Amino acid sequence: MNAPFFKFGLFNDEVSLIVAVVIGIGFGFFLERAGFGSARKLAAQFYFTDMTVLKVMFTAIVTAMLGVYFLSVLGFVDLSLVYLTPTNLMPQVVGGLLLGFGFVIGGYCPGTSCVSAATGRTDGWVYLGGIVAGILVFGEAFPLIETFYNSTPMGQLTLAQLTGIPYGILVFAVVVMAIGAFMAADWGEKVMAAKKGGKA
Repeated sequence: MNAPFFKFGLFNDEVSLIVAVVIGIGFGFFLERAGFGSARKLAAQFYFTDMTVLKVMFTAIVTAMLGVYFLSVLGFVDLSLVYLTPTNLMPQVVGGLLLGFGFVIGGYCPGTSCVSAATGRTDGWVYLGGIVAGILVFGEAFPLIETFYNSTPMGQLTLAQLTGIPYGILVFAVVVMAIGAFMAADWGEKVMAAKKGGKA
């Protein structure tokens, strides 16, 4: 096994921070090139008029998943050493719903708001300001919600562990799901374009 590189001591904490910054800049660049710095483009997915977000993000997820899986099969990556955020079911469900509402209302998620702000969009800066304010409020209110924040712990859990389904089958299922999602997205865009054309 050769990876994850950090876990095998191939670089230290300082180098890992530099790597994280470089990857973050690259990620932001590709988000911007995909048009994800525009709230209109991002919000269009909720109206099924432009499903670029689903297509790009699902493609990235499937590509990364296949890469990690096959590298593990070849013995290059030790999956047991890949960090997983511990699951606290109810707090994360509530947090996901809050993020979803914010995404629908404002048109940005945290990452895309940073991309928007970096390209000089006013709404991106406003959204980013809201994120900072939310972080401060969360920090101040944390003692009041700490019990809920740590509730329903399930440890570092994977879908394979939860279902007992082998990783390979799950990987195949996600790929099939992605293909289905791409086909449904194309169909939805055509239907909405036809409706828009009919109204015009």
